[in-house]
Amino acid sequence: MKKLLEVLAIIILSGIVCILGYKKEITKIPNYYYQVYLDDEVLGVIKDKNALEKYIDNKGKNIKEEYEVDKVYAPNGLQIKRILTYNDKLDSVESVYRKLTKLKPFTIKGYRFTIKRTNDEGKIEQKYVYTTSKEIFKEAIDNTMKTYIGVEEYEAYASDSQNQITTTGVYIDNVYIQEEILVKELRIPVTEEIFIDTIKLSKYLLFGSTEEQKKYIVKTGDTLEKIAEDNKMGVEALLISNSSLTSKDNLLYTGQELSLAEPNSLVFVVAEYTNVEDREVKYSIQEVYDSSMNIGDEYVSQQGMDGISRVTSIIRKINGEITYAQNTKTVELEPAINRIIMVGTNRVSTVGSLNWWKWPTQPGYSISSGYGWRYHPTQGRSSFHQAIDIYVGYGTAIYAANNGVVTTASYSPARVSGGNGYGYYIVINHNNGYYTLYAHMSGFVKGLKAGSTVARGQLIGYMGRSGDATGPHLHYELWRGYAPWQSGLTGNINPYYAPGGYR
Repeated sequence: MKKLLEVLAIIILSGIVCILGYKKEITKIPNYYYQVYLDDEVLGVIKDKNALEKYIDNKGKNIKEEYEVDKVYAPNGLQIKRILTYNDKLDSVESVYRKLTKLKPFTIKGYRFTIKRTNDEGKIEQKYVYTTSKEIFKEAIDNTMKTYIGVEEYEAYASDSQNQITTTGVYIDNVYIQEEILVKELRIPVTEEIFIDTIKLSKYLLFGSTEEQKKYIVKTGDTLEKIAEDNKMGVEALLISNSSLTSKDNLLYTGQELSLAEPNSLVFVVAEYTNVEDREVKYSIQEVYDSSMNIGDEYVSQQGMDGISRVTSIIRKINGEITYAQNTKTVELEPAINRIIMVGTNRVSTVGSLNWWKWPTQPGYSISSGYGWRYHPTQGRSSFHQAIDIYVGYGTAIYAANNGVVTTASYSPARVSGGNGYGYYIVINHNNGYYTLYAHMSGFVKGLKAGSTVARGQLIGYMGRSGDATGPHLHYELWRGYAPWQSGLTGNINPYYAPGGYR
C-alpha cells in the first residue's frame, strides 16, 4: 500500500511538472511589429507603421507652409517591413524620427522635369527642375516663349488668331522647345530647390539662376546700344533682361535702373516664321573696260537707281536670334538700273579701290546678324560678332568685294572639332590697307587658291552652311591695316561701313 502511494505521488508530480511546463510554453506567443530601415540600415522596431508616418507629417508643419502642400513624407530610401518576432522590445516613433532627421531630408510630392540638351562640346547633359505642380512648369515655359517671341505675337499664335499675310507681314508657323523634356511624379527631398512660384521659375529658366542680378543706373547721355556695348552684351540680351523695354528705340531717363542679367536659358525656344517684305535692291555696277584708258582710271557713264522686290522668306529663330533663313519667292516690283563705269584695263590691278566696293552677294539679301555684341543663339551666352551675316539662299553667288590677292582659301572645321568654325573660307588682301574674309561657304570656284588675283565683283564661291553655321549665310569680315589675327592684333571693323561704300 505504501509503495502504491509513492507511485501515485510520483505520477501526480510528473503530471504537474508537465502541465506547468506546457502552460509556460504556450504563453510565449510571437507578435507582428514593423522594422524600420533607411537605405538598408536598421533604425528600430515600432508597433505601428501608421503612427510613424503620421508623426512625420505632424512634425512637418513648417515644410507644409513653405511649399504649400498638405502632407510631408519620409525620406527616400525608408522601408517599413512587417515582421513576426518573440522580442517585445520596441522603439518609440519619436526616437526613430530623431534618427531620420540626422540622416536624410524629408520629402513632399511633386514633379521632376528633366531637360536634355547638347552642350558646346556636343555632349548630352541633363538639367533637373522640381515643382509642386505641372501647371507651374507649363506657365513658366509659356512665359519664356513670350519673352523671346513677344506677348501679343505668342498669344495670337497660341489662340490661332494671327492675321494672314495679304501683302507684307510676318506669320508664325510653329513654336516649340528644342530640348527633350521628361516629367516624372515623385517624392522630392526638401533640400532640393523646389519651385512653387511661376515667376521665380520663369526667371530660373531664362537666366539659369534665381540670384539677384547686377544692376545699372542710367546716366545722362546713355543709350541702350552704349550700355550694351560697355557691358559686353547685345542689345537683345538687354531687352530680354528688362521687360519694361520693348525695343532698342525706347527712351531712357537719368536714374532709371536696368538689369544687366545675361540670359543663360535652360531651354531654347524655336520659332519658325513666314516673312514677306519689300526689300530695296541695290543697283549693280557694270564695268565696261576701255583699253585706251590707263589702269586705275575710271568714270561713270550712267547713274544707277535702286529697285524694289517683294521677298518671301522662311526664318527660324532660336531664343530671338535668326539661325536659319531662306528666300522662297521674289517678285520684282521696281527694277534696279545698273550704274555703268568705264574702267581702264591693260591688266587686272591687285590694288582695290577706296572709292567704292562691290557688295559680296546677289541682290535680295538680308542681314541676319550685325556687327557687335550679341546673344549667341546656340551657345547660350553673349559674344562679340566681328562680322555681318548675310543671307540670300544656299548656293547663291559670293563675289570679291574689291580687287586684290587671295591669301587664304581653306577649310576649318567646327570649334568642337578643334577648328575656328569658319568652314570653307577665303581671305583677300586688297593692298589698299584692307582685308576681307568670307566664311561658311559651300565651296570655291574652280581654280581659286592662295595667290590668285581677283577683280572687284569676280565670282569666288557659293553661299553655304559649313563650319559652325546654323543655316546658309555668308559671314563677312573687314579688317584694316593687317591680315586677320596677324601678330595677335585686332584690326577688325564693322564691314557694313567700308570706305567709299558698297555698290
